[in-house]
Amino acid sequence: MKIQDNCVVAIHYTLTNDEGDVLDTSEGREPLRYLQGHGNIIPGLERALEGLVAGDSANEVVEPEEGYGPKQDMLIQAVPREAFDGIDVIEIGMQFQAQTAQGPIPGTVIAVDEETVTLDGNHELAGVRLNFAVQVTEVREASAEEIDHGHVH
Repeated sequence: MKIQDNCVVAIHYTLTNDEGDVLDTSEGREPLRYLQGHGNIIPGLERALEGLVAGDSANEVVEPEEGYGPKQDMLIQAVPREAFDGIDVIEIGMQFQAQTAQGPIPGTVIAVDEETVTLDGNHELAGVRLNFAVQVTEVREASAEEIDHGHVH
């Protein structure tokens, strides 16, 4: 069976950046299972896997626009340190959630000084070209319930 919309797909993968650093892998774990055509994985990878069958391998490059998006400067914001009242130690790499009119937005601390804390609300892989080495291990028809719920059971 070929990968197409409303199929359950299982893949083993290794994700690297352009420098060859491993960013994520399923090695040593169960394969990743997802429902094709329902946005369960990034769009560029989902499109690249369409038409493959169990046993196929592929090396796919996903540009930022088809992955986690380009880095957006508007999501980097300096916040007054008083907004972190009650938090004695704030270090680069810490994560916080900002409450906005659009709901909570996670942010990672990228700079700290006496007066401000700078948060980056971009996904950590925003702006990064993603290189996937993929092995398709299973393709099956999704159940009506899986299709209805939009994810694998």
